[in-house]
Amino acid sequence: MREIDSGYAWFRLGVAVLLSTLGGVGMWSVVVALPAVQAEFAVARGGASLPFTLTTIGFGVGGVLMGKLSDRIGIVAPVAIGAVCLGAGYTLVALSQGLTQFALAYGALIGVGTASTFAPLMADISQWFERRRGIAVALCASGNYIAGAFWPQVVEFLIRTQGWRAAHLWIGAVCALAMLPLSLLLRSPAPVRAANAPPAVTGLSRVSNLSPRMLQTLLVVAGVLCCLAMSMPQAHLVAYCGDLGYGAANGARMLSLMLSFGIVSRIVSGLLADRLGGLATLVIGSAAQMTALALYLTTDGLASLYVISAMFGLFQGGIVPSYAIIIRDNFPASETGGRVGVVMMATLMGMALGGWMSGAIFDLTGSYRAAFGNGVFWNLLNLGIAVFLLSRGPRRRTGAVPQGA
Repeated sequence: MREIDSGYAWFRLGVAVLLSTLGGVGMWSVVVALPAVQAEFAVARGGASLPFTLTTIGFGVGGVLMGKLSDRIGIVAPVAIGAVCLGAGYTLVALSQGLTQFALAYGALIGVGTASTFAPLMADISQWFERRRGIAVALCASGNYIAGAFWPQVVEFLIRTQGWRAAHLWIGAVCALAMLPLSLLLRSPAPVRAANAPPAVTGLSRVSNLSPRMLQTLLVVAGVLCCLAMSMPQAHLVAYCGDLGYGAANGARMLSLMLSFGIVSRIVSGLLADRLGGLATLVIGSAAQMTALALYLTTDGLASLYVISAMFGLFQGGIVPSYAIIIRDNFPASETGGRVGVVMMATLMGMALGGWMSGAIFDLTGSYRAAFGNGVFWNLLNLGIAVFLLSRGPRRRTGAVPQGA
């Protein structure tokens, strides 16, 4: 039996990060392809945002299904299923003859495939660490942002040189051929202590005087709200740069820069969570994201947009992993995959709704200024929930299982 906090646990984390980086392409290829798809199918910006919306819905629903599956039979099968879904999905996208086919392939297959390498992997890794759980979960979640730093440049190059159809075929082949053998390296079952023991509470993160159902509900609502705000730059930055005359290439570089700094943000947030707890880390991240989002309203210069995009990535990257840490600290490990999957689905619902909403606001107003303001509003509500949960009062570790868990 492999041990918790062992060298193998860190090796497993490395494999998980690599899988998350490969599988994370689904959330970013659809963003980079948006201008080409809009031109190919001759649709408005709101309509062209439909594939992103369905991808995030597929990501969210897939996270719940794959998370529950990993709770039952382990992580290997969900990751393998995800690899097959990505290979098939990108092939069908390349063969699509209309926006509806394109969007459905992204949502039903690519979204689900990408989901298998996010929430289930975070839940699995949380069971292999106790002393350094915060940084381990944050590093695992960083794979999604490493994908965001790496894939937009690759996808933009492939689309520019070979066309968007050939680009999708290449991506599908790489995902299927690389992810299937990597999944077999995760065959060892979780340590018995981690699977059966009560939550290992840091002493600074447990929410008191709230039932498990209420805590889960508030985390779900908070997840929707934070990603309503987060989706505006992530989903529309490439198109925004095109509208300003800076070109899709600059937009792709800004997106990569944003997500590169997001990697730093997630690592720092993991260190903070190990010291302050998941809830305090969530409050800090929410307040910082709102600040960076508001800065987009102040300027549209090329150099300024690069700086603000880097700040946005640096400030918001730790929000989503904080939810996984909060859940692991407040619920039994045997429920982690499903519960993390539900909250991740909520964040993706926020991304889906926010991506569509921003496109619809652009179509209505002719600019993205109102869309950025819309994001600030939803972010403020998220911050309010995070502050409320933190105000319930951290209590020192007692070793007791939370009421009703």
